Amino acid sequence: MTKTQPGKTQSSRTQTVDTPAGPARITWHPGSKARLVLAVSHGAGGGIEARDLRALAAALPAQGVTVALVEQPWRVAGKKVAPAPKTLDTGWRALWPALEEPGLPVIAGGRSAGARVACRTARELGAHAVLALSFPLHPPGKPEKSRADELLGSGVPTLVVQGGNDPFGKPAEFPSGGAYELVEVPYGDHGFAVPKRAEIGQEESVALITDAVSGWIEGLLE
Repeated sequence: MTKTQPGKTQSSRTQTVDTPAGPARITWHPGSKARLVLAVSHGAGGGIEARDLRALAAALPAQGVTVALVEQPWRVAGKKVAPAPKTLDTGWRALWPALEEPGLPVIAGGRSAGARVACRTARELGAHAVLALSFPLHPPGKPEKSRADELLGSGVPTLVVQGGNDPFGKPAEFPSGGAYELVEVPYGDHGFAVPKRAEIGQEESVALITDAVSGWIEGLLE
């Protein structure tokens, strides 16, 4: 069952979706003459207020992309610690039909843990593509515990956007020859924050993310 509520602005609305893991929440940012839906979820340590998710929701609707910001049940419930990957996948699978309701192709996306969920479930759910923001290739300081198999196993066109200084996996650490594209955000950490001494400013780094995602999506629609 889903429940729709007015959003905080005239251009967005929130929808609650019941899942076996508890209620999830989707904040819809409708695209102008939308051609597809980009559904993106948050990581294990934050919510949809992350700078990259907010930037995509602000920039892409004008380009014909409906952005659906997804809050997993644990986050909706106010918990501070994310559950096991299996539970995250359960919540994502259960809300997928709501993401397909507009009748448009759906890109499965997420940042960090949300990117892992999108990769693990893309093929079975029929995702059009995967957007992996800050993919956690390995735990910090433990490159031997690689999660590359999740990324390489998405089975659909995949874009990775990775900070150049991400402790969960720098761009150079990603496997070569994989069926995915990778865009580096220079100096960016796991949250795409850049230090003040960097040659690229914070606004410029965020613009790099939205431009890269927009260009990639245009390529998918050609």
